[in-house]
Amino acid sequence: MTNRTLALRKIASTPVELTELGFGASVIGNLYRVTPAQDAEAAVDAAWEAGIRYFDTAPHYGLGLSERRLGAALRHRPRDAYMVSSKVGRLLVPNEDRRGVDSEGFVVRDDLRRQWDFSRDGVLRSIEETLERTGLDRLDVVYLHDPDDHWRQAAEEAMPALAELRDQGVIGAIGAGMNQSAMLARFLRETAADLVMLAGRYTLLDQSALDDVLPAARELGKSVVAVGVFNSGLLSRDRPAAGMKYDYQDAPSDLVARALAIAEVCEAYGTTLPAAAIAFPLAHPSIINVTLGMRTPDQVTRNTELHARRIHGGLWEELRDRGLIRPDVPAESDGRRSPGCL
Repeated sequence: MTNRTLALRKIASTPVELTELGFGASVIGNLYRVTPAQDAEAAVDAAWEAGIRYFDTAPHYGLGLSERRLGAALRHRPRDAYMVSSKVGRLLVPNEDRRGVDSEGFVVRDDLRRQWDFSRDGVLRSIEETLERTGLDRLDVVYLHDPDDHWRQAAEEAMPALAELRDQGVIGAIGAGMNQSAMLARFLRETAADLVMLAGRYTLLDQSALDDVLPAARELGKSVVAVGVFNSGLLSRDRPAAGMKYDYQDAPSDLVARALAIAEVCEAYGTTLPAAAIAFPLAHPSIINVTLGMRTPDQVTRNTELHARRIHGGLWEELRDRGLIRPDVPAESDGRRSPGCL
């Protein structure tokens, strides 16, 4: 068993440290297609061997399958050696209208269904059920999961419940995870959240988080975990092409062209588009982690190799000068980060 770990970063104002690269366990919950159980376990094992010590899951992912598989794969590891996050807001309840297969993108039986619940009781029940599915004794980080349409209950009931658990030492850190950035800024400014999980809004193609959540995090000294950094695939290959996905839809031609232009600049600086896509958010002073979905050991190997590539700080300046990223991308991005920049 290796003791090597990737670089650690602390969630501000908490004792919790995350490796710079995290293992996103949604795909081992059979997202879009079946992942054999042995492949899921092998992917977690490969992540461990690569030095990843932060693992993210949720009840939503495969109607509990991701949590069960992740917990089983980590069970023989020393508990103090890794961090696990899960999420609340979707309870899993018996499904009386079964059609055979889940309708929300996971290839699993639909014996259960998701029920929105950001009440205090719902939060406590969700955490208890996650601990049962994973077999873990505790969760290190808990996020409110996609509370877009539930601000009031999430902010007034769920977050105070999580804060109480954190203050009792039951949870290490608390936050919210969403595909939008504006409400995440509200969670940082108006609630007891320590961090947020930002999906797809601070990438090489979309820096809209510079308008709200990232300034809030810097001002308040709070932290951000970045996910969706490939924008559903458009930034995942060295040379983007028509037919690739952007934010779960077919990518518009203008975005494909811009991604290709960014890729060409990356090549001129001796790197690749996906390597730069991972390094870019980590160069922001408030972003402490990039978490990527990893279905197989080969994907783990590729992602950890991409993360390890050194990026010349001049790349970001060149992209700004060419108008390919926003001019207000922080100057700290230049040359900041180990191992990401030169």
